[in-house]
Amino acid sequence: MILYPAIDIRDGRAVRLIKGDYGRETRYDDDPVDAARRWTGDGADFLHVVDLDGARAGRPVNLESIRRIAEAVEAPVEVGGGLRSDDAVRELIEAGAARAVIGTAALMDPAFLDRVIAEHGPGSVVVSVDARGGDVSLAGWTESSGVDVADAVTDLTRRGVERFLYTPIEVDGTMEGPNLPELQRVAAATEAEVIASGGIGELRHLEDLAEAAPPNVEGVIVGRALYERRFTVQEAIRVLAGRDRADGGDG
Repeated sequence: MILYPAIDIRDGRAVRLIKGDYGRETRYDDDPVDAARRWTGDGADFLHVVDLDGARAGRPVNLESIRRIAEAVEAPVEVGGGLRSDDAVRELIEAGAARAVIGTAALMDPAFLDRVIAEHGPGSVVVSVDARGGDVSLAGWTESSGVDVADAVTDLTRRGVERFLYTPIEVDGTMEGPNLPELQRVAAATEAEVIASGGIGELRHLEDLAEAAPPNVEGVIVGRALYERRFTVQEAIRVLAGRDRADGGDG
């Protein structure tokens, strides 16, 4: 299982929000490149970056920061936030992102998702399904779609999506533990890979996740707990590697 340290960018800084609330922000690094170098220097093999300003604006805002991160580290980077047009995804990939994380547009504009997958390949596309109360949230977590998250995942899988990022907003940034029942429900709705996000606050949470997550949960995003030094990247990797050994996998 892969550890994805999170770097959320707002106003050019690395921050974290609680439950997706833009009014509840904690700033950690004035330059997000510092966070990227720290996490990869500690052993992270992949980074998860969110352009929070872009998520609100509906278009990428922090492309220069993303470009600098991609140039500063050897680990691949997946990036989301405001990717709602072909040009936006193209600019992001050109800036050095290995994967584009698409949220709102994947649900609202099926033709757009089809074009992105066709142009960049399914391996370069992650569809983010963020849910509040079991329903998919849209527009940077500010609107509810009324669509059940498991139903949305099933439908998107039929359309060719091979990797999802799932975030239950109620636990995001709280460090109170992941929502395992909902993660299991979402993972059961697809044969695609699923990246879990939200709620990790201590190593025990990672242990619980590694034990209870279905086999197609390929990784987990961790943000605030790493910034606040609840555990290290290396400690997290060791815990997650234990799941792979138990499954007979190689990493």
